[in-house]
Amino acid sequence: MAERRPRRVRRAVVWVLAVCGVLRWVVPRLLGDERGRDAVRRFNRRWLNPAMLRMAGRPNWYAARLEHVGRRSGRRYATPVVAKPVTGGYAVPLPYGRHVDWLRNLEAAGRARLQVDGQRYRVANPRIVPLAEIEAQLPAFYRRTSGRRMIPEWLVLTAGPDAAAPSTTSASSVLGATGRQASG
Repeated sequence: MAERRPRRVRRAVVWVLAVCGVLRWVVPRLLGDERGRDAVRRFNRRWLNPAMLRMAGRPNWYAARLEHVGRRSGRRYATPVVAKPVTGGYAVPLPYGRHVDWLRNLEAAGRARLQVDGQRYRVANPRIVPLAEIEAQLPAFYRRTSGRRMIPEWLVLTAGPDAAAPSTTSASSVLGATGRQASG
């Protein structure tokens, strides 16, 4: 019996190392290929994001909740994102590049709301910057993974306190009094 336990442990360790080795080889190639990246993005949008939105923005959770308004429809949307504090606001990685709907909506409106660690902020002035510009302000984990996962660009948003209570947030309050999107 004493001999079986080390054998099981060895098998488990070998299995975990094999899976990690395969993932280290497959994931960068999958994310590096445009079709693979799009497949991951579609999966996340359909299955992962709805589940993530239940926890996004809450205290002690890594994902933030970005509330934005559709550039064509005027409809309110929420998207889970990773948001890390930087000087004057927050930085959001762009693992799928610049051509994602939530980023286009944010750029068209010029502002949104961001809930991070239970706190809500008004964010504005979206600008895309290279990783090198904000790298020193990011935690070590995000500096390493951005380089390894080929995330060369981040979105930087200026942030201010949000005066509106979560229950009173509306599309008109995000866009302003007109309720119309800025053309872009």
